[in-house]
Amino acid sequence: MIHPDTELRLANPQIGHGVFATRFIPKGTITWVRDRLDQTFTPADVARLPTAYHDIVLKYSFIDGAGRFVLCWDHARFVNHSCTPTCRSAGYDFEIAVRDIAPGEELTDDYGSLNLEYDFDCSCGLPQCRRQIRPGDLLSFADDWDRIVAEPFRLISNVPQPLWRFLEEKDTVDAALSGVSPIASVKANYVNVADLLCGFTLTR
Repeated sequence: MIHPDTELRLANPQIGHGVFATRFIPKGTITWVRDRLDQTFTPADVARLPTAYHDIVLKYSFIDGAGRFVLCWDHARFVNHSCTPTCRSAGYDFEIAVRDIAPGEELTDDYGSLNLEYDFDCSCGLPQCRRQIRPGDLLSFADDWDRIVAEPFRLISNVPQPLWRFLEEKDTVDAALSGVSPIASVKANYVNVADLLCGFTLTR
């Protein structure tokens, strides 16, 4: 579920639609939560679907750390990539704003953290652009991404959290906030997609 203070807009003709803030969203805000309405498919589930559905699942879903395709039910599936995104995830089923997001600003994440099936050329145009986003980026950049997330994560209790009631990991997050356990690394979400899809034919 995407943050309620967002809306779907045309980002530009090349990219298509994106998700934009309608109000100020402070750093540390949970901007997306995996909830019970999101659809989950194993690779075998996707392979059994009529081929007309394959492209939809492959285009709009991400792969979680258990190797399942997750298709968001709301406009969260239109969040675009950026090499310096406004939102990131630690090793949980939610994303947080890693900096303040102004009204009218686009919410973005890093597709390198979503267990890609293939390389793609990036056109975010930012000075920090990696030019190519690869399936192994999650492991290659995990330590840097964990450092970026650490400070905003500690702000979770200090800013309004309209999505908190949908969070399934409240106890785990509370333990990390209180210092009882470390903040889970984004590496917890990694899966080797090539091995995962070995033996399955999914048609684009």
